[in-house]
Amino acid sequence: MTAHLRPYHPSDLAGIYRVCHEVDGAGRAEAPRFHDPDLPGHLYAGPYAVSEPGLCFVVADPRGVAGYVVGTASTPAFLDWTREHWWPVLRARHPRRPDPGDGTLDHRYVDAIHDHPDVREPWFTSHPAQAHIKLAARLQGQGWGHRLMSALTTSLRERHAPGLHLGVAETNGRALAFYAALGFTEARRHPWGRTLVLDL
Repeated sequence: MTAHLRPYHPSDLAGIYRVCHEVDGAGRAEAPRFHDPDLPGHLYAGPYAVSEPGLCFVVADPRGVAGYVVGTASTPAFLDWTREHWWPVLRARHPRRPDPGDGTLDHRYVDAIHDHPDVREPWFTSHPAQAHIKLAARLQGQGWGHRLMSALTTSLRERHAPGLHLGVAETNGRALAFYAALGFTEARRHPWGRTLVLDL
């Protein structure tokens, strides 16, 4: 059985979290370490899959979920939803903690859960949709990233979203080239990387 792309099913969430943890360090010299490997998924995958499952697609192979794209058609509405339904439970479950000094990054991700910004950026008007995509190393370079993004952008167009934005770390040159090939352009540079936008 080869890999195949399909719409998200709730049973995929654990696999999405696993891929998010495995790929979270892409572009870094050393992959981040965690005591709780679910923390990256809580920030970058879970709230999208739970709030808008119709905008989530996975690539699965015989070993399970190997890649995914998650998104929202309206970042302002998504921020409202997470403020009410997502962050309160996680903040209660994960109280702030000091750096244990063992090289793990749990404390930074917990701080991000508590301090998650509710900022309404100027590009939300023209490009309100948002996406996060991850692909395990075993399926990279085979066109799955393009197919995942195509599935998402098709669904966003069906929902009449005018544009899509996402963030890319400056150190992730491979991702920057990937999005440039898809037609994304730069909206803003930040200390951590770039916001890219795509007209739909």
